[in-house]
Order: sequence, then structure tokens, then C-alpha cells
Amino acid sequence: MKNSTGSFIFGLLSGAALGAALGILYAPDKGDVTRDKFIKKANDLKENFDDKFDDLKDYVNEALGDMKTRLADVKEKVSDVKEKVQKKEA
Repeated sequence: MKNSTGSFIFGLLSGAALGAALGILYAPDKGDVTRDKFIKKANDLKENFDDKFDDLKDYVNEALGDMKTRLADVKEKVSDVKEKVQKKEA
């Protein structure tokens, strides 16, 4: 995964968290209502972050699996070429 994609996701989640926190803190509600809203938003953001992190983890694992498969294919082709060269030299 490109670093810019990870940075974008981090920035997006950070901006959402900051915006939610500021919105709740400046809301004209009583303290207990504001705290409840803040806790709910924090829990929602945590769940959203966990979901995005799981998606990112799945993407990275899939990419690693693809890379391992491609590397095995390249290794096999190199081995085949090596055998052909050795046969020609013999």
C-alpha cells in the first residue's frame, strides 16, 4: 500500500475526530449531555477506526500474499533459465 493512502486515511480520521470534538465542545447543551454526546462520538470514531484498520490490514495481507505468489513464480522462472543455461554449457 502506498504511504500516501495510509496518510490520507490517518488524516481523514484525525480530521473527523477533531471536528466531532470541537462540535460537541461548542454545542449549547448541558455538561452531562455534552459528555454523553462526546462519549458516543468517541465510541463511534473508535469503531470506525477499528473497521478502517481491519480493512487496511486485510489489504496489506492480500498484497503480501500476491507478492509471495509473484516471487515464487519469478523464482521458478529463474530456476528454469538456470537449468537451461547449465544444459547448454554442458
